[in-house]
Amino acid sequence: MLYLKLHDAEVPSTGKLREAFTYALNQEKYLMVSLTDGDVPIDNNASERAIRGFCVGKKNWQMIDTINGAASSAIIYSIAETAKANNLKPYDYFEYLLTEIPKHADDRDRSFLQDLLPWSDKLPDHIRKPKIQESQGRK
Repeated sequence: MLYLKLHDAEVPSTGKLREAFTYALNQEKYLMVSLTDGDVPIDNNASERAIRGFCVGKKNWQMIDTINGAASSAIIYSIAETAKANNLKPYDYFEYLLTEIPKHADDRDRSFLQDLLPWSDKLPDHIRKPKIQESQGRK
């Protein structure tokens, strides 16, 4: 059996281990980005955590069997995840949106929507997650 010598480790010429090393070597330039740019995570754990609820619940959503249902679901999840990313409580944020938007149903000017975006400073404090005090430390 032929072996590839890589930093004093011998890798078989065939098999799963060889495939893993070959993959890693072929992806080297992409994997190195996390070493040269501190903003790029070394893994995608945060992304996977963000979609976990969606993946777990998808069997419960078999009633979303139309294009419009899927599009609506995508919009709702996008709003919820954006709210979470901006330290808002998603339920309270949706409740606030569903209370405020109907007040402007007859408005032709839609500029009020800027104040409802998840990153707006004009959102009420009760929909924001409490900030962790520096003395308490981070978890």
